[in-house]
Formats: sequence, structure tokens, C-alpha cells
Amino acid sequence: MASEGVFIGRSDIEHGGAGQELLLKRANRHGLITGATGTGKTVTLQVLAEGFSNAGVPVFAADVKGDLAGLAADGDGKPPFVKRAQELGLDYQPDRFPVVFWDVFGEQGHPVRATISDMGPLLLSRLLDLNETQEGILNIVFRVADEQGLLLLDLKDLRALLGYVYDNAAALSGEYGNIAKQSVGTIQRRLLVLENQHAEKFFGEPALEIGDLIRTDRAGRGFINILAADQLMNNPRLYATFLLWLLSELFEHLPEVGDPDKPVLVFFFDEAHLLFDCAPKALLEAVERVVRLIRSKGVGVYFVTQNPLDVPDTVLGQLGNRVQHALRAYTPRDQRAVRAAAQTFRQNPAFDTEKVIGELAVGEALVSLLDAKGAPEIVSRTLIAPPSARVGPLTVEERAQLIGSSPLRGLYDKPIDRESAYEVLTARTQQATEAAEAPPAQEGALGGIGDLLGSILGTSRPRGERLSTGQVIARDVTRTVTNTVLGQLAADIGKKVGGRAGGSIGRAIVRGTLGGILRR
Repeated sequence: MASEGVFIGRSDIEHGGAGQELLLKRANRHGLITGATGTGKTVTLQVLAEGFSNAGVPVFAADVKGDLAGLAADGDGKPPFVKRAQELGLDYQPDRFPVVFWDVFGEQGHPVRATISDMGPLLLSRLLDLNETQEGILNIVFRVADEQGLLLLDLKDLRALLGYVYDNAAALSGEYGNIAKQSVGTIQRRLLVLENQHAEKFFGEPALEIGDLIRTDRAGRGFINILAADQLMNNPRLYATFLLWLLSELFEHLPEVGDPDKPVLVFFFDEAHLLFDCAPKALLEAVERVVRLIRSKGVGVYFVTQNPLDVPDTVLGQLGNRVQHALRAYTPRDQRAVRAAAQTFRQNPAFDTEKVIGELAVGEALVSLLDAKGAPEIVSRTLIAPPSARVGPLTVEERAQLIGSSPLRGLYDKPIDRESAYEVLTARTQQATEAAEAPPAQEGALGGIGDLLGSILGTSRPRGERLSTGQVIARDVTRTVTNTVLGQLAADIGKKVGGRAGGSIGRAIVRGTLGGILRR
């Protein structure tokens, strides 16, 4: 088991070769793996993941193409890998690694869930592609939930609270500012689109516990957490938002450790351009802040993408360990990318970095890692070591067997739906409806007399029901008799009280008590 660094490959093989190791003490300074499609980025990612696992460092990686799943199976000794190992002076040894599979949709691994509250209004606004006004309303929704003690766990909770804000927009606007019903409606429509993409499977409980990503097996090797992202890629906005949420959760929950002897967790972000494409300024600032500060939590973040220009300069400057595979400069943009990539390295006087980037063979890369003092080393042309595990996907049966024997089996597989905003608001609406539909209460002895007279003479009928001829006659007689009785009763009460005021009081009491008889 490696103790100081992760072996990546060997440079200048023709002249004896110098080993290239990513120092574990500097692995939390982040990194970047770039290169054109088919030049070996995924193999480099796998080599690093294997090395970190052997060093007892847990890994999280998004598996976009399904290739990383092979880390759970022994390598099959492909001739190119055996030959490369010989060129590097290594004995090729097949191996497998402890792997936990995850899947937002719960099909190819343990379900990954987060609550609406955990996601927060900023990331939700990014996910729903809201403008500034709509994002402001979403912030009001979260504030109302906090002040009224309403839990926001899943999408139906958010939809119910949006409905509450819509119905009470006038009252809430006085306290929180203008709430345009049109904007609320827009958010609800965006939620519908999200539900149609099955994002409701991501929101809910049990939510992912960060500690379950930071585990080692009995041999002390770090678990490699692989997120099945092949289907998730069909919704790049959800993919990017999920990964940023995960980084934010790591930053919030992990303690400060400074620069540990080895990372607490290493996070590989494949197809990183999906996070930055068309991202609003606020979100880019959040990414930059998380990447800059999460280093002190002992977390290393490694972006994997085709082009260095995919990563904003403010983030690129935080990435100390660089592996650059071949880039093809066919267009002006490609030429700019090659030039930009070359300029990020500490130059080697032995060769022209910009020229070499276009000449690299598959499995070769320009490598510049941080030294013991944290300074970038001179860039070197390096032959990348072959991985020990299988390069390629697992069969359906192999994956199912590994999921069934996972140490987390049963913890996340069954969803939980406890009382939250949806249930509370639904109960309130039901109670209000029942109260509105209930007949007015008749109180006291006179109220009972009124009910009795209405029952006997047929006046206590459902509203709108047609009366028979007999019932019409009974109604008219009842009104005549009742008016006579009420008039006398009011006069008696007035005498007791005295004067004109007494008569008014008497009539009011009688009307209030027995008025239900005359409503028909």
C-alpha cells in the first residue's frame, strides 16, 4: 500500500525514466485531467482512483460512460496494458477494488437523495433556470417554510408551498415584497418539467449521509463510490446541480483539517464543462468559493474535461496537479486551447510544450504535479501506468451481485415519506373547507326549538330542493304562525328591558336564535 504518493507513470523512459507520483500530502490541492476524446483521460482517472484506494483514501467519481464500473472486477490483462507495464518496468498484476454503486434514479446502484431544504434556493434556481425575480420568490417560499415550521423534503412539498404562496400573495407581499402570481406559475411549470425528467426520485428521504461516502474496507483500502451518470447525462442541468450540491454538503459537514497527510476524500468530476456552461455569475462564484475552501476540509477535487478552456480562470487557478493528454488543433478555438494549456505549465527547456501537446500518443500525457513544498514541478512527457482493474463496464449480473452484497444494502433502498409541508397544508385546506361547509350552530334552548319546528314543518330541507304543494302550504302557515309568535316574544323581552331599545334587543335576540327557520 502506497504511503507517500500515487504512482502515475514514468517520464523520459529512453533515458532511464523518472517516476511521476502525486504526493498524498498535496492531493487536496485539486487537479485537472484534460484531453481529446480517446486519448486516455478515463484510464488516467482510473489509475488515480486505484492509487488513492490503495492508500486508504475514499473516492467519489461520476461514471458517464459506464467504464469506471470495471474497478470492481479484476483486470483482464489486455496486451496493450501488459506491454505498457513492461515499458515502465512493472509487473502487471490484475486487481479489483472495493466499490459502492450509486444512482440518482435508483436503477444501477443505491438511490441518492437530497431534500429540497438541503438543496436550497440558489441551486434549485440553477436547476430550474429561473431569472432573478423568480429566484426571489423561491427565497420567499423558503423563508415562509422556515417561519411556519414547514418541512420541505420533496417536490410535492415545494409545489404545495408554492400553491400556498400563490393563494396568499396579497397578504405575503406586504411582508416580503411583491409576489407576482405569474412568476409563481412559471416556477410551478418548471417543476413539472423537472418531474417529467424523473427528478422527483432525487428529492426526498432518506437523504444521503456524507459519512457513507468516506469508508474503508477491512484491508484499509478506500471505497470507490461510483455514480451511474449515463442516464443522468440526459439532463445535464440536474447532473451539474447534483454534483455541486454534493461538494457543498462535503464543505458544510466535514471539519477543518488543514493539509492532512492524505486526503479525507477525492472527488472526480467528469464532463466538468457541464457545470460551467451558461452558468450564472452567482453559481460560478459558489463553485469558486467551494473549490477554494474545501481544500482545508481535506477534500481534493479533480475536474475531467476535454478542453482547459472549459474551466473558468478563477477555478483553473486553484488546480495544482495537471495531467494533459493530446489535443488536436484543427480550429482557431482548438489552437487557443492548446496555447492556453501549454501556458499553464511550468515550462521544460527540453521541449516545446505547445508542440508536444499535439504529438502525444494514446496513453501519454504532459504531467505537472505539486512538489513537497506545494510548488508545481517542471512539466514532463509521461507514459501513464496501466490500471490493475478491468477497463470497461460490468455485466448486469455482476453489478446486481455487487449491489446485493454492498455494506450499505437496505439503508437507502426504500423511500420514506414523513409528515412535511404537503401533509400539513393539505390538512389545513381540508379543515378550512369543512368549516366553511358546516351549517351555523344553533345554541341554547331556543335554537333547539327552531330545529324542532323546522323538522316538524318541513323547513329544514336541503337548499335548492323543490317543495311539494303540501310543503309550500306548510311553509306559509309556519311563517305566519312564527312571525306572530316572534313578535309577541320580542315585545315581552322589550318590556323586560324597557323602552324602544328593549324592543330592538328583543327582536335581535329572537332573529339570531330562530332565524334559521325563516331562511327557507
